[in-house]
Amino acid sequence: MGEQYKLSDCKLPWTNVWVTGASQGIGRSLTMALAAAGVNVIASARGIDNLQQLVADSAELSGDIHIVPLDVTDYSAVLMAVEAIEASWGKLDLAVLNAGTYLPMKAIDFDCYLIQKQMELNVMGVCHCIEPLMQLFKQQGQGHIAINASLAGYRGLPNSGGYGASKAALINLAESMRVEIDQRIIKIQVINPGFVKTPLTDKNTFPMPFLMDSDKAAHVLIKGLQSSRFEIRFPFGFGLIMGVLKHLPLSLYNKIIGRLSV
Repeated sequence: MGEQYKLSDCKLPWTNVWVTGASQGIGRSLTMALAAAGVNVIASARGIDNLQQLVADSAELSGDIHIVPLDVTDYSAVLMAVEAIEASWGKLDLAVLNAGTYLPMKAIDFDCYLIQKQMELNVMGVCHCIEPLMQLFKQQGQGHIAINASLAGYRGLPNSGGYGASKAALINLAESMRVEIDQRIIKIQVINPGFVKTPLTDKNTFPMPFLMDSDKAAHVLIKGLQSSRFEIRFPFGFGLIMGVLKHLPLSLYNKIIGRLSV
């Protein structure tokens, strides 16, 4: 058990890590990989059953996984969760704000409710976490926040108006924070995955180029979190393509991407 989560023998630089959205997808694989490397992981998500299964599956790993059930859209609950983490485990080294959702929507069937749900979870859920984390890290004199956005936040993609807008907001937020904050005290990073096999991407009915397994994505992510890079982007091939598309003139971009909406 846990063989797929093992990293190299080098010791990771964190003792205590908080991961939101830890019960499935990238969050689950990241939590398991960190625990396999001996890190103490505080795992949060809404589904208590999935969190309990996460702990059961990690029984043979060298690190411990502690669960703090949490709906990040509940501001008061997030404040209490961060207080509980500080009281129980003391110094927090890293917070990976990963909780999010994807609700596809065609522009012709525009639905404000779908936009609202994604903004509440993807954007405000992250903001609810950042506020108490900033206070905690200022008190500690050190900290590290990684915000999980998406390559979909680079430019508008078909069927992704709400999702892409929420992720673009997170990228902009992370960029703004990084400009203002001394990275020697509080390190800010943004995570921009492409297609990673998760329950969210399982909703897609179209071909997903460079689809990456979530366990491999977690290993790439952990390597990126140890680097000095602001953006952690993967898979490499799809990230490169989206990086090029990001800088194309709008008319050319529309010709290329517009074909995908047919």
